[in-house]
Amino acid sequence: MDDKKEKVHFFDRPGSLSKVLKIFFCSLVILVIVDLFIHKHPYFGFDGRPSFYGAFGFVAGVVLVLAARFILRPIVKRKEGYYDD
Repeated sequence: MDDKKEKVHFFDRPGSLSKVLKIFFCSLVILVIVDLFIHKHPYFGFDGRPSFYGAFGFVAGVVLVLAARFILRPIVKRKEGYYDD
């Protein structure tokens, strides 16, 4: 009989996900703090604010998802059974 031990992966262990999330959120906090001390060269006045590009990217992502759901979906959606013979 072949007794192979099944390999336990990192995310299968209890508590691994919480460790990864703690590291992720700590790195986010560190990046926001570091962003306060970096000298920026804004072209417009509003893009020199701290964390502007992170907030802009988040808002743009939300707008893209909502546009895909409510504007693009009705345009490209096909009736059920469209691809059936």
